[in-house]
Amino acid sequence: MEESGLLLDLAIEESDPEALAEVTQQLNVLDGQISRLALELMLDAEDDSKNAIVSINAGAGGTEAQDWAEMLFRMYARWVERKGFKFDLIDFQPGEEAGIKSVTFTASGENAYGYLKTEIGVHRLVRISPFNASGKRHTSFASVFVYPELDNEIVVDIDDKDLRVDVFRASGAGGQHVNKTSSAVRITHLPTGIVVQCQQEKSQHRNKDLALKVLRARLYQDEKRKQDEKLQEIHASKDEIAWGSQIRSYVLHPYQMAKDHRIQLEVGNVNDVLDGGIDPFIEGVLLAKKA
Repeated sequence: MEESGLLLDLAIEESDPEALAEVTQQLNVLDGQISRLALELMLDAEDDSKNAIVSINAGAGGTEAQDWAEMLFRMYARWVERKGFKFDLIDFQPGEEAGIKSVTFTASGENAYGYLKTEIGVHRLVRISPFNASGKRHTSFASVFVYPELDNEIVVDIDDKDLRVDVFRASGAGGQHVNKTSSAVRITHLPTGIVVQCQQEKSQHRNKDLALKVLRARLYQDEKRKQDEKLQEIHASKDEIAWGSQIRSYVLHPYQMAKDHRIQLEVGNVNDVLDGGIDPFIEGVLLAKKA
């Protein structure tokens, strides 16, 4: 930065256009680096760093909507390619005549979910219908939904400092002592309050092992429940695929424009947007949410 400042002073002092062009290039590179860093600092939510599972569904309208869903699919596939992320197709349901009814794929890369979660919602296309001989303007809808890719394997780590282990004498029916030593074990998992105990074996060591096994299973189920609730909460936020609920409109006729209704951002080069150039919208929504 200091070097660029000195070079700028020299370029102005000597009226050197080549030096001025060089310092401009350096400042543009620096500006890009600062912008990328600022964006990455905004991606600090719990699941932002995860891979993304993207699902696109055509709205009502048959072939028109299914063709629009395919256009969106291509847009996101090109965006994934531009970002250098990995693309994997999971499910593809073609339309009867053209386009697709639905498609699901994963985008794997750093902060993929953090970026793509901004695309959740209804997307609206306005154009002259290629499927209508009368050449009338037509409006189509499709929905985009994005999930974080959660780990299939839930690893349950139990820290000894999180456990309170109590031993006591095991007792049988009627209250008589099964043995005279304190072999029964009760384990309390302090962070969750889960309590398990085992007194079936004569060995305290064996009872402790069995109790830990039960505790690990209980913690696994607890974590699985949390993941299921998280997915259900995300799923519940889906809007109806219809007029009035769109987050973005793409207009190809009578003029060309892509507009994000959440941040009122308009981009004139809609063809570049449909070719994967959606970063201005993603960055704009992330900035607006942080603000």
